[in-house]
Amino acid sequence: MDELLPEEIPAIRDSVRRFMETEVIPALDGYEERRELPRDLIMKAGAAGFYGSTFPETVGGTGLGYMAAVVILEEISRLDIRFAGCSNQQGGNCPACIYLGGTEEQIEKYVPDIIAGKSIGMMALTEAGSGSDAAGAMKTVAKRDGDVYRISGSKMWATLGDECDVGILLAKTDPEAGARGVTAFIVEPKKYPGFVAQPIPTQLSKAFRSSALYLDDFVVPVENRLGQEGEGFKIIMRALQGGRAVIGAKALGIAIGAYEDAVRYANERIVRGNPIGKFQLIQGQIADMAVAIEASRALVYKTAQYMDAGLPTNRIASIAKLHASQTAKFCTDTAQQIFGGYGISTEYRVSRYKNYADLMFTGEGSANVQKVLIAEDALGYKLADRHHGKTGLRELGRSAAAE
Repeated sequence: MDELLPEEIPAIRDSVRRFMETEVIPALDGYEERRELPRDLIMKAGAAGFYGSTFPETVGGTGLGYMAAVVILEEISRLDIRFAGCSNQQGGNCPACIYLGGTEEQIEKYVPDIIAGKSIGMMALTEAGSGSDAAGAMKTVAKRDGDVYRISGSKMWATLGDECDVGILLAKTDPEAGARGVTAFIVEPKKYPGFVAQPIPTQLSKAFRSSALYLDDFVVPVENRLGQEGEGFKIIMRALQGGRAVIGAKALGIAIGAYEDAVRYANERIVRGNPIGKFQLIQGQIADMAVAIEASRALVYKTAQYMDAGLPTNRIASIAKLHASQTAKFCTDTAQQIFGGYGISTEYRVSRYKNYADLMFTGEGSANVQKVLIAEDALGYKLADRHHGKTGLRELGRSAAAE
C-alpha cells in the first residue's frame, strides 16, 4: 500500500528497517541477557525522529503525523517486537498527555526530551482491581498539602516504571466523583520520595519491563498537575484514542513478522522431497494469513489517515485495534502450527511473536471493551465519536502540526 501513501512514507520505512538491522537487532539480545534497558538505542531512535511523528516541530517533533507513526511502529514490531516496548512511553501516551492537556511551560519542560529519548517516560493508569473500569474502581488518591499533592495507592502494568525519569500518573482527588474525580499528574520518581517500582515477571522482554507501583505519600508539586482537578480521565481518554491507532500498528507488525517467518520456513522445510509450502493445507494457512493482514493494514492505515485529517476516529480506531489484535493472534497461532515443534523453540522468533500477540488484546483497552464501544455505536445506544471536537484539548497529528 506504500504506493498510495504520502511520498515520504517508503523512505521512512526504509530508514526504520536500516536502523533496526544495523543498531537494534545486533545488540538487543545482549541487553535482554543483562536485563538492561537500552537507553542508548532509545536515544538514537529519538534522534532519528521515530518518536516524534505526531508532535509539531515546535516541541522537537517531525510533524509527519499518525501515518508516519503507524508505519514506524509497524516496521519496528515486524523486525523485533521487543524494541517496540518503549514506543508508547516515548512517543505515545506519556508525552501525548502532556501535550494535550499541559501548560506551555509543562510541554516545553518535558515533551522534547521524552520524544528525543533523553528522558524515559511512563504511564500509570491501571490498578490491580480496576481492569477495564480504570476510573470507577480507581483507589489511588491524591491529597492536596499546600504546594504539593501526596499520592497513596498502587498501580499495575506500568511499563518502564522501574526506569522512568518522567511519567503520567492518574489518581483520584475526589474519590466520590467517579471519572470526574480523576486527576492526571506529571511525576518524577527519581526526584521525590514515596515511589517504589517492582518489576512483574512475564514471558515478554527482560529489558523493557512492566512494574507494579507502590505509592506512599509520593510527592508531586502542584505545578505538575495536568489541567484542573477532575480533568485527568478526559486527557487520558483522548491520548488513548491515538494509542489505539499505533497499538493496531504494533499488532500488524507482529502479524507480518510471523507471516514472513512462516512463508520462509514453508519454503525451506522439506518433507517427502518437497517444501511444505507445496502442500495445499499449508497454502490455505498462508492465504488466510495474507488476507487477514491486508484487511488489518487497511483499517490501521485508514485510522491514521482519519486522525491526520482531523476527522472523528474513536470508532474506527477501536475497529482497527480489535481487528489487528485478532490478526496478530491468528497469524502467530497459524505460524506456530506451520513450524510444528520448532514453533515453541527460541531458535525461531515465532514463540516470541506469540507471547506479544496475546498482549495486544489488552493494551489501550481490552478486546471486549472495543466490542462494546463498536456495538453500542452500531445500535445507536452511545455514539463512539460523540465527543469529537468538544474536549478543549490540543490536537496531535499532521493536521495539528500544519496549523
